[in-house]
Amino acid sequence: MLQAATVDQLAQAMLARYPASCRGRLQLLCLSENATYAVHGVGVRHVLRLHRPAYHSAQAIRSELHWLDALRASGVEVPKALPGLDGECLQQLELAGQERHAVLFEWIDGTEPDPRQDLLASFERLGAINARLHRQARDWPLPAGFERLCWDHASMLGADGHWGDWRQAPNLSAAQQPLIEATLLRLAEELAAYGQSSERFGLIHADLRLANLLVQGERTRVIDFDDCGFGWYLHDLASALSFHEDHPDVPRWVSHWLQGYTREHGLSDAELAMIPAFVVQRRLQLLAWTGTHAETRTVQELGSDWASRCLPLCEAYLEGRLRLY
Repeated sequence: MLQAATVDQLAQAMLARYPASCRGRLQLLCLSENATYAVHGVGVRHVLRLHRPAYHSAQAIRSELHWLDALRASGVEVPKALPGLDGECLQQLELAGQERHAVLFEWIDGTEPDPRQDLLASFERLGAINARLHRQARDWPLPAGFERLCWDHASMLGADGHWGDWRQAPNLSAAQQPLIEATLLRLAEELAAYGQSSERFGLIHADLRLANLLVQGERTRVIDFDDCGFGWYLHDLASALSFHEDHPDVPRWVSHWLQGYTREHGLSDAELAMIPAFVVQRRLQLLAWTGTHAETRTVQELGSDWASRCLPLCEAYLEGRLRLY
């Protein structure tokens, strides 16, 4: 990972590629997968996203921006990318032999739902906005050349998964691995039987948690489409629970997410029956992520027992007693 000072220099160089009205003082908001900056100009703010190398191609990032444009046209409030001096919304620079990409977005007002307030209402709001995204995605003819990652079982949990090999997760012992391997076999069978019909599998946000909502009064804005791609629609429900799949309130959270979602789009009994599988799959996908991000603050704050806490979920799933709504 680049040092923060180097990333700051790269961000300044990227910002110079935009009109003077878009420039200003850079404030680092987040340095994790990507580097995200607030740009404080005269009476206006923007957001600069500096992409990590070797994750998305230029075409994949352009495809994300195409989807954002289409979502905005459908009435969903999402970030709007701004063109640089060359008229392009995607900017590129080479650093130490690596090509780096950046996008500048308009600032979106709003705050993340406060977890100390009514979480049930927040999950209901999350489900409703997720249904609107899915409805647009089902109806939208993809532009020619549209390219995004695929989030299927192999790409999430195979040895060459997008987020790494789950076996490399910190604090996971060799003795714990057979239970996870048995879980993966069952998941693969169940997901293959469930299938990838267009009603069940399509373009999804893939990381739509409460942290990626901005709320202002009755208005709900959705941010951070960096992981958007092709996956099962119900993966977005599982993503809403990220890192907290074993929390005792999960059944209440899921029930309220479903209340919001099904007001916009109905779900069959067969789809509802798959919720435990998607939640366990997401938990194990995150287990793989902790292995490739062990040095990050997020992983360190999970605690040394987080990997072992995956095991009761796997056992409950295998024994058919994982009740989540």
